[in-house]
Amino acid sequence: MSTDEDEIDSSRAPLIDHLIELRRRLIWSFAALGSAFFVCLYFAKPIFAFLVQPLLRAGQGKLVYTQLFEAFFVEVKVAFFAAIMLAFPVIANQLWQFVAPGLYRKERNALLPFLYATPLLFLAGAALAYFVAIPMALHFLLSFQGNLGGVQQEALPSVGNYLSFVEQFMFGFGLAFLMPVLLMLMERAGVVTRKQLVQFRRYAVVANTAVAAVLAPPDLGSMILLAVPLVLLYELALIGIWFTERRRAREESMLPIVQ
Repeated sequence: MSTDEDEIDSSRAPLIDHLIELRRRLIWSFAALGSAFFVCLYFAKPIFAFLVQPLLRAGQGKLVYTQLFEAFFVEVKVAFFAAIMLAFPVIANQLWQFVAPGLYRKERNALLPFLYATPLLFLAGAALAYFVAIPMALHFLLSFQGNLGGVQQEALPSVGNYLSFVEQFMFGFGLAFLMPVLLMLMERAGVVTRKQLVQFRRYAVVANTAVAAVLAPPDLGSMILLAVPLVLLYELALIGIWFTERRRAREESMLPIVQ
């Protein structure tokens, strides 16, 4: 029996032990999320003040709420939104601690870079949305204000709608930036090959443009702003897969030949 198989056998446990371990990891994850939520709830106003800066820079200095509980629930949503971001490393680590014993050493070494890259790519996408895409979208959407046949048309966004707008952008861009991780994991699992992805390149450009059209606001500049990084990330995934293929081939060539 190989060393890898011995390693897997040594980590096997009865089903009840797996359930106990899963419960323990879930408790730690919920504890981290709950602690982060209460901390973020205390700082909900400063966090929301940070999120409304693009709106302020776009020239809109007023937010309204039309329901009595809307402002309170917005602070709760802001706290939960921020808590997910803050607790994600702990939750990801707990998930990894639960899954890792069932993997071979090579599989663990192969998946660790993806685990580290996921929050970085997500933050990169969210940062692009906050600093570039959201301001561009707000400038476009607020440009409809003004005189309309003698009637003054004015935007009065509510706090709830604005928060949903920001969350949609930041989560949408963040998830879109995880495409390299998804493609490399699919290649690692044998679902697709690099050759297939290269042949699919022209269709990927169309698919990425369609995704950008859904996630971005209706102006052309914002759609291009998301479509171009998605195309570049697709190419980055192909380069990453090329390097991993070369490394796997090198490792396989160094294995002893069994007679």
